[in-house]
Amino acid sequence: METLTLILKILFYSVSAVVAFYFLLPSLLFVAYCLKGGLKKKFAHSPEGRQYEFATIITAHQDERFIPPFVDSFLKQAYPHFKVYVVADDCDTSNLQYDDERIIILKPETALHSKIRSIQYAIDHFVQEPDVMIIFDSDNLVHPQYLLNLNGYFQQGFRVVQTHMLSKNTDTTYAQLDSVGHIYYTFLERKSKMALGMSSSILGLGIALDFKLYKEINYKNTVGGFDKKLQARMAMLVKQIAFADDAIVYDEKVEDAAVMEKQRTRWIYSYFSHVKESWQLFIHGLKTMNPGRILLGASMLRPPMILLISLLMTILAASYFVDPKLLIGWGIVIALFVLTFVLTVATQSYQKGMTGSLRFIPLLMISQFKSLLKIKKAKNNFLKTEHKKVMYIDELLKNECS
Repeated sequence: METLTLILKILFYSVSAVVAFYFLLPSLLFVAYCLKGGLKKKFAHSPEGRQYEFATIITAHQDERFIPPFVDSFLKQAYPHFKVYVVADDCDTSNLQYDDERIIILKPETALHSKIRSIQYAIDHFVQEPDVMIIFDSDNLVHPQYLLNLNGYFQQGFRVVQTHMLSKNTDTTYAQLDSVGHIYYTFLERKSKMALGMSSSILGLGIALDFKLYKEINYKNTVGGFDKKLQARMAMLVKQIAFADDAIVYDEKVEDAAVMEKQRTRWIYSYFSHVKESWQLFIHGLKTMNPGRILLGASMLRPPMILLISLLMTILAASYFVDPKLLIGWGIVIALFVLTFVLTVATQSYQKGMTGSLRFIPLLMISQFKSLLKIKKAKNNFLKTEHKKVMYIDELLKNECS
């Protein structure tokens, strides 16, 4: 009986230590970021430096409405050396006609129903091998200075660069909540790490990488989570995954609870599907004694927030019986996490109205919990996120200035 009690106590304190680490990490990174003086480095484009050739891939699935605005945002780029490959998967392309030879419309004969397959289809139809490949979603728009600023990072020697995603829409409560979550994780996983000289986490969109590096990735699962495997592999191959906060891409935020639940369900499933890659990166970081890889691997292993909160509630209940004094420590941990979350949103938001939306956080938690209950649906389901906001870059920039 004593042995069992000892084992349970060791398990309790081990799980508690892991959960405490994940809840304290944002505060530690926030303080380190402030002590460092923020993200000061800017890798400006040099006209005398190498002019990289970019291949942009946009994957559209059963919805061609967003292709013209995306292409328009690229035709307005200040940097001319690029080609846009539009993979119109199961889309009507009859109205997609462009005179500019840099715009290439691809229509697969057989529906692909997979972002990974769509990316590979574009690669197979490259007119010429590019220096850098960039992956986008169909609802994205890019700032006119996007490629110009991004080229500066590759001129400095970075081979993998995650660009800065901002919200295309913040006109509903759920769109604002989606934006708030992204602001928080952009700072935690990308901006703070870039300031500290460590690898940033990547997203499934706006990721620019050396084309030769990408060709080393072999995908077996085409359902989802391609960015998780890509991230783990890239972090092992390069010294640092950079974050370009001045290369801005706009992404549509979800506008209602049902769409948010579907999106989160896909994300949670993706987490469990790629635990192996996350663990491999963490171990690789330990073997190479690389703090950036260790932290990135630990970040990839971090359970979805709803699971972390569930674990925290369980630990709080158990602490009452193990040692009530532990509740004081947990109270401090929770207070620091909440304070850091609020300060991050308040100081790191590029768009208006984000701080005020924090009062609706309980709605986000309810949505996360419902997503967890529906995880089985993601196993063999594409779970496509529906998009509604068809708008052009000129309109978006005009609204931001007003």
